[in-house]
Amino acid sequence: MFSGLVDAIGTVAAARDTDAGRELTIEAPYADLAPGESVAVNGACLTVRDAAGGKFTVAAVSSTLPRTTIGEWKAGTRVNLERALRADSRLGGHIVQGHVDAVGEISAREESGDALLLSVSLPAGLSDLVVPLGSITIDGVSLTVNDLPDSDTVQLSIVDFTRRHTTLGDLRPGARVHVEADVIAKYVQRMVLPYRSGAEIP
Repeated sequence: MFSGLVDAIGTVAAARDTDAGRELTIEAPYADLAPGESVAVNGACLTVRDAAGGKFTVAAVSSTLPRTTIGEWKAGTRVNLERALRADSRLGGHIVQGHVDAVGEISAREESGDALLLSVSLPAGLSDLVVPLGSITIDGVSLTVNDLPDSDTVQLSIVDFTRRHTTLGDLRPGARVHVEADVIAKYVQRMVLPYRSGAEIP
């Protein structure tokens, strides 16, 4: 589990396709990563295969590629990183599973005072899981929903600290981003589904 508080920015050093999916070697400022450890890479939970010399290797299976942008990553791609939470960690963001729901697209970018406003077009089905001032994860970053300009768009306010410590400040219209909806909203949606569909409740 993660909190959506990015603790480092890594750089893809190498990427190659394999029979099972895609393998990535990432440069990162971690000195004590261990094989088997989970790291959220742009919000996608991946397992460390090996780590040494300021780099670690992970693999994304073929079923992960269609629902993420990992297949597009190449040497030089900058990625947000977060190590898995310890049981005694502060939950400063929100509960993030590292399970990317879908890929969204940056539809607008606007400077507003000391904040950057980013609008993200959401894939069908995700807008029901988003509410104003609720939580959402974009490329592994826990964010608060600033506004819902229309039924399939979420607006986010990126403060200066987040711009400097994540890759979100680099995003421009047309960029594709990982989206993970709030897990609590998913469970609520599941529980109320029978009532919305008119099914008989036992």
